Amino acid sequence: MNALKRTTTVRRRLAGLAALSVFSVGALAGCGVGASGNSATDSTTSAGSTVSVSAAQTAAEVLAANKEAHSADATSYDASTATTITLTGSSATASGDGSENVTIDGSSVTITAAGTYVLSGSLTDGQVTIDAADAHVVLVLNGVDIASSSGAAIAATDADEVTVITADGSENTLSDTDSYATDAEVNAALYSTADLTLAGTGKLTVKGNGNDGIATTDGLLITSGTITVQAKDDGIRGKDYVVVADGTITITSGGDGIKSDNDEDETAGYVDIQGGKVTVTTTAGDGVDAATDLVVTGGAVSATTGGGHESQAGDDDSTKGLKSGVLSVYEGGTITVDASDDALHSDGSAALSGATVTLASGDDAVHAEDELLISKGTVEVSTSNEGLEAAHITVSGGDTTVTSSDDGVNAAGGSSGTEDSAAGDQQGAGPGGGGGAGGGGEEVGDYSVTITAGTLVINAEGDGLDSNGSASIAGGTVVVNGPAGNGNGALDVNGEFTVDGGTLVAAGSAGMVVSPGTGSKQGWVSATLDRAVEAGTVIQIVDADKKVIATYTAGKSVQNVVVSTADITDGDEYSVYLGGTASGDSVGGLSTAGELGSATSSATVTAGEAAAGGMGGGGGGRR
Repeated sequence: MNALKRTTTVRRRLAGLAALSVFSVGALAGCGVGASGNSATDSTTSAGSTVSVSAAQTAAEVLAANKEAHSADATSYDASTATTITLTGSSATASGDGSENVTIDGSSVTITAAGTYVLSGSLTDGQVTIDAADAHVVLVLNGVDIASSSGAAIAATDADEVTVITADGSENTLSDTDSYATDAEVNAALYSTADLTLAGTGKLTVKGNGNDGIATTDGLLITSGTITVQAKDDGIRGKDYVVVADGTITITSGGDGIKSDNDEDETAGYVDIQGGKVTVTTTAGDGVDAATDLVVTGGAVSATTGGGHESQAGDDDSTKGLKSGVLSVYEGGTITVDASDDALHSDGSAALSGATVTLASGDDAVHAEDELLISKGTVEVSTSNEGLEAAHITVSGGDTTVTSSDDGVNAAGGSSGTEDSAAGDQQGAGPGGGGGAGGGGEEVGDYSVTITAGTLVINAEGDGLDSNGSASIAGGTVVVNGPAGNGNGALDVNGEFTVDGGTLVAAGSAGMVVSPGTGSKQGWVSATLDRAVEAGTVIQIVDADKKVIATYTAGKSVQNVVVSTADITDGDEYSVYLGGTASGDSVGGLSTAGELGSATSSATVTAGEAAAGGMGGGGGGRR
């Protein structure tokens, strides 16, 4: 089934909830800051009800299906009517309208009613508390420095909504105690039990010495400002959602950078990044962690986690770049990740549909337990263990380049490196495969790779394009610079493998050669050379009239090449020439033009026939 139309089913990790139906798509309301999330899932767990999600959903559809974020309707203020609170080191004073709603007890300042309060000065060891039931309280920070040795710097323990505005040109610092009790409810330098909005054009530095930097048990919306967070644990945490509309946000944290952790409400627990600049560095946490959905439609997001791709994550640490529990949609903006674990990860499905993505990973560059759809945008994987991994991978557009030390594209189940991650992960029967389900000594699972448009360039040391189920190419350009070693192949497909359109060049070793199957509608050739040729060699496919059909420059040592284009006819003979010249534009080594010149013929093959020792339409290698 085409993954574009396929609806995925993922098992819930929320125990005890009733069965859910697929959510309908509604209209966005309010200020356009929506909510996302279907239901938190974990395909590695058992039991529970199911929910259907699709990687083909747009960001708007995902957001409209779930809880709407609160509106940012109080991001400006009138200083002439606001209450003024002046902090004086170990005490404070209040003046103006509403000053009667401010209680001061030494260095403890408590606000008890709705209104706008402008704060300036410092508290060397104190706290500002909001205790105003059902009220909307606006705090304007106009050059404050609040430190507390016993708890949070600012704690909204009772309110309906809290807005924190940094005044234009102001610099503000909040820091809390260096330890909290295990069961402490207030456990962040800036803490709220109500919907929290951060706005303004000033600067805010938050030091979460004892736990989190900024946290709310409701929703969090950031509309502007320059925010710097240093946190022992999570940097910025919103229970129901975290929405970033704009602003410059820099986070250094021991735990997760940005986190939404409501795993009890299927319409909450999401992260929505619409704009701004977000930079996250974590030591033992994920860059962005959404219990349900993660949506990026704009802005620039950069995450370095666990020391980056050259480091090894701790056994108990999750140091993924951007992670979702149900669905990730990267529809716009710029995303840059350097992660010791997966760079982009979803426990359900993921869609790269317009963002510009640059990834370096110590594990998978992009991992989804179910569907992975690439339809628009640019994806550049500079280094990874495995490049793209999911049960069902569809490329229907965009420009994707993958570099991996193991498989480049892998349609499989489970996590890389596990012994039981998929039924067909065992070693094949030897060079060229041989016997067994799928022709490669491996079982054929419910996995698929589907390519209909776009460009996909793979540079792999393991298998190049690998499916533990089926694979089909109907359009686009696919270039596989496969392994030089004979233990893997440029192509490895356990089940049916068809090429019905587009352009395919797969070059690599001759140890485990896989070719398209006889059900392919487009002609193809598979040629094994009598010896491996070195990187930089120009390899050309030539028809009987000496017309050059394809010109490819080897990116590494090559002994087998599989080529399929609309110009190849089944049953006709084609020759492989070495040493010609390439010209024009190049995609992964495949050039738009080339001349034979002084090239010499190395092999002659018949289109539609597998190379000697190879397999047509089935596996031949291992995962």
